[in-house]
Amino acid sequence: MANLRTFLKSGHPPTLFSAFLYFDFSFAVWVLNGAMGPFISDQFHLTPAQIGLMISIPTLAGALMRFPLGVISQYIGRKNAAIVEMSAIVLALAYGFFFVNTFHDILAMGVLLGVAGASFGVALSLGSGWFPKEHKGLAMGIAGAGNSGTALAALLAPRLAQHFGWQTVYGFAALAMLLPLTVMIVFAKEPPDIEHQSLRDHLSCLWEKDGWAFNLIYVITFGGFLGLATFLPSFYYSQFHVSKIQAGSLTVLATLTGSLTRVAGGYLADRFGGITTLSGVFLVVIVGLLGLLASPSLAATTLLFMLCFAALGAGNGATFQLVPLRWPLTTAVAGGMIGEIGALGGGILPNLLGQAKQHTGSYAIGFVIYSGLACCIFVMMRIVSRRWTRTWAGTGGRALKSQDQSHAGALHPIVEGNASFEM
Repeated sequence: MANLRTFLKSGHPPTLFSAFLYFDFSFAVWVLNGAMGPFISDQFHLTPAQIGLMISIPTLAGALMRFPLGVISQYIGRKNAAIVEMSAIVLALAYGFFFVNTFHDILAMGVLLGVAGASFGVALSLGSGWFPKEHKGLAMGIAGAGNSGTALAALLAPRLAQHFGWQTVYGFAALAMLLPLTVMIVFAKEPPDIEHQSLRDHLSCLWEKDGWAFNLIYVITFGGFLGLATFLPSFYYSQFHVSKIQAGSLTVLATLTGSLTRVAGGYLADRFGGITTLSGVFLVVIVGLLGLLASPSLAATTLLFMLCFAALGAGNGATFQLVPLRWPLTTAVAGGMIGEIGALGGGILPNLLGQAKQHTGSYAIGFVIYSGLACCIFVMMRIVSRRWTRTWAGTGGRALKSQDQSHAGALHPIVEGNASFEM
């Protein structure tokens, strides 16, 4: 309890709560088409490959919008960027309510839903901006727990679609977005950790080796979380022939687990180090996905998905404990870039699983390929992290103490502007 009080006093809780709510509702909107997948696929008689495409478009569009929003937030402020984005989300949902009637309209709507997916970097930077580095992992974990929006969408969207029609759900979502928009306007305050850098400095992180190492790690942790979360309703509906409502409820069990463990991942990374935490995450994910190859029962499958989501959620929190340590001056921009590539990774699983089902009649090969990708990235992380703990991170990926930072700075000075370390 004392640690919690210390944490809350070290920052600005109303801003952290506003960032969480902003990310939570935005995430729910982002995955709406996935949550309503069984309804949409039934109406338009979609193939498994078409389902995978429909589900992946919002993910890909959101990923591409993240970095530009992160750059803009450096000039108009993160609070203002969040307000502008949420206003755009309301307009996009209004378009969906009034004008979406065909499958091609659904694909176009997927691009508009991508606006909601751009919230990631801004939400985490806004929520953690008031907190010191020793608490940033937990603060980012709390703000990032807004990915519980996947559970919110999976729980409510199928039930609303069942009673009012899936297109009407866009209208309900537009009204719901007014809540986080109002909270942001009234309670949030722009953090003091100003990160105004030139566009060249913003783009420089795209060319750093460490940046791409983080990108690949996040392709698995966040990309895996997002890809599974959007595809699970269609997976359950197709694989186990449960009702559309049951498919949504089973998805909630898995995704909510992953959302809750994101906070735990940030805490564990603060305590034991992000590298150590991520190592455990990768091993659990690989084992969990391979366990699905045995075609287990519905109950066993759900438990395995819950295990995978728990690890992936913790991995998301652990990754963003490391980001502000590596890029202390440009956390929002680096986070936006990493979030963008990671979200692009969210399009891998739906398409892999959809193509596997269509061409082989089973999802197994899709899980095998993704597990192999996770193995390769895990090995890469273990190799490159040896250099991290000799430069900008402590043992296991912990934050360096002040005296250690001075020593590391002398050996590996930071280049002003883009927070790049000499190697």
